[in-house]
Amino acid sequence: MGSVRQNRIENVIKEEVSKLFQQKARELCLGAMVTPTVVRITPDLSLVRVFVSIFAGPPKEEVIAHITENKSKIRGEIGKSIKNMKKIPNLEFKIDDSLDYAMKIDELLKK
Repeated sequence: MGSVRQNRIENVIKEEVSKLFQQKARELCLGAMVTPTVVRITPDLSLVRVFVSIFAGPPKEEVIAHITENKSKIRGEIGKSIKNMKKIPNLEFKIDDSLDYAMKIDELLKK
């Protein structure tokens, strides 16, 4: 459980990344529907891990690789919108496979 400051920053970054993915879906996400599900920031505010769900479009690995290639552009856009932070943290994107995992567990329980 993070501090109040960490939680606020996580929420703001999640909101900004979500807006960015909606506005520039073709450029950043290869046209796939990408939604940030969980955002976690380190206590020293230097690294943000963004877990994303990817729906429809190219394979998930291809989309996450493209997003990772463009993370400096994403970081720059976040920096423009969040002006009260001295240093914008580095971004790390990962696929959130919790939905797939839940469906697999549900399928196993039905057997």
